[in-house]
Amino acid sequence: MDDYRYIPLPDVGGRMKTYVFNVSLEPDEDGWRAFYAPLEHIGAATWAATKEDAIRNLQEVLSMIIDAFSEEGRELPAAEGLAVTAGAAVTIT
Repeated sequence: MDDYRYIPLPDVGGRMKTYVFNVSLEPDEDGWRAFYAPLEHIGAATWAATKEDAIRNLQEVLSMIIDAFSEEGRELPAAEGLAVTAGAAVTIT
């Protein structure tokens, strides 16, 4: 299983926030499974034929989750493997 850092940069209510997720990526019979374990119970998991597509799919899923929480006026629950900062950030892995 590989761990990756992943950064979506949504504009939340006119304020830029950076979300950094430590996600997991593991091979399965037909491709790759990508997931963020602390939010997997609400759908933070996906699959694709390649690592790159699995990560890209998970980026979309996490962005939708962030948008849903934002629209409801809620913050993402604090969890291991999640960092939230104000403003833009750059991570190199």
